[in-house]
Amino acid sequence: MKIKWFGHSAFLLTSERGTRILIDPYYRFIRYRMPSVEPDIVAVTHNHFDHNKIQAATGDYLLVNEPKEYIREDVRIRGFKTFHDKVNGEKRGPNILYRFQMDDLTICHCGDLGHLLSEEQVNEIGKVDVLIIPVGGTVTINALEATQVMRQLKSTITIPMHYRTKSLSVVG
Repeated sequence: MKIKWFGHSAFLLTSERGTRILIDPYYRFIRYRMPSVEPDIVAVTHNHFDHNKIQAATGDYLLVNEPKEYIREDVRIRGFKTFHDKVNGEKRGPNILYRFQMDDLTICHCGDLGHLLSEEQVNEIGKVDVLIIPVGGTVTINALEATQVMRQLKSTITIPMHYRTKSLSVVG
C-alpha cells in the first residue's frame, strides 16, 4: 500500500491492486494546491471547505461521506460518528473517523477529531495499524491529546496531520 500526503488532511491511499482512495480533498487552501486526482473512492470526514472539495476528484468514484459501512473492490470502509469539538459538535459540528481495511492493514483517518475517544468507540474501531491523526490543536485535538488517542487505539504507525506548515503560515 502507498500513502501520499497532499497537505492539511488530504491523503491518497493506493492498494496493492491499484484501488485509489482520496481522503478530505480541498481545492485550494492557503498556499496548498490539490493536484487533479482520479480516485476510485473519495472519503469526506466533514463538510468544511478544507475537507470536502470533491471537485478536486475526477472520473467515476464512490463518495463516502456518512458514518456507515462501504465496500468497493479490495477495500472495506467503516465510518464512525465523532465530533469536531469537545462538546458533541455544538461548536464545530460532526466529524467522521474512517477505518479503511485493505492489503491486510487497518488504516484509521481521524479527520478533524476534536476529542478523545470513548471506550465504546475504541472497541468498535478495533486494531489499528496506521493512524492518521490531527495534532494542530485550536480546532482539533492537539499533539498531547493525539498521543492519548494513539495509545487508545494502540496504533503501530502514526502519521500526524492538520498542523501548521510553511504553506499554512499566516501571510505577513
